[in-house]
Amino acid sequence: MITPNPTRSFMALLFLGPAAFFFFLIVLFPFLSGIYYSFTEWNGVRANPVWIGFENFRYILNEDPQFLGSFWFTLQFTVVTLFLTNFVAYGLALILIRPLKGAEVMRTLIFLPNMIGGVLLGFVWRFILINGFQALGDLTSFDFFNQAWLGTPETGFWGLVIVYTWQSVGYLLIIYVAHLKNIDTQILEAAQIDGVRPLRMFWNIILPLSMPAITVGFFLVLSWTFKSFDIVLSLTAGGPFRSTETVALNIYREAFAYSNFGRGAAKSLIYFIVVGAITYAQVRFTKSREIDG
Repeated sequence: MITPNPTRSFMALLFLGPAAFFFFLIVLFPFLSGIYYSFTEWNGVRANPVWIGFENFRYILNEDPQFLGSFWFTLQFTVVTLFLTNFVAYGLALILIRPLKGAEVMRTLIFLPNMIGGVLLGFVWRFILINGFQALGDLTSFDFFNQAWLGTPETGFWGLVIVYTWQSVGYLLIIYVAHLKNIDTQILEAAQIDGVRPLRMFWNIILPLSMPAITVGFFLVLSWTFKSFDIVLSLTAGGPFRSTETVALNIYREAFAYSNFGRGAAKSLIYFIVVGAITYAQVRFTKSREIDG
């Protein structure tokens, strides 16, 4: 039988107590409150919310096409950005792990966009896509620059993809470079001695050994893009005609612009469940393809 150690219990409470308290205060309590408010009608000001049961969920799923539209847009945006960002970051990592002159400088320059805040980044790229591309189009007459980049649903979508990819690649690059440098060189040397060609070595050895980093990269981009709000707000504000409105922006407008906090909380709960299921499935899928190396 293990005798309780008062000193150890006190030290555990001393170190874990403040963290547990603030976790409950900042994370757990608002989350549980949001679940409660999702079953109420509340404008954020009235002292006593009115309990209405599942009415908010019925309305959202049956009578709110804009929420479903924003969900579909967010899903498309997430899938495209997920694969594009990881593909670009992994490809650059394969290049920049080589002993190239200026490779460290290139890694730093690629990482720098990640240091810029989302709102500022959105306004910078808004100026580039509207004014900068127009100037380049006047100089070169290329149709690529002369498009209304934020004026149509299609160009607005790809404008957001470009900006998110440009910002996120640097962070993923650091992860992929660190992982590729830690791959056991003896495995690669043995494959070279056996006459394995570079393409086959990449496909059958390097890529499978990179799956732990790919799991992390996919998870990060999923969480970033599903929560996308600040860049969308400053770059397109969900336009034109709310065609580039993400779910996070839709929830923000429902709660703070229309003062429907109960319905906004219900949307948040639905979103939490769906995103949690998708990220769980992604992690399970990619981790099942990891191998030890």
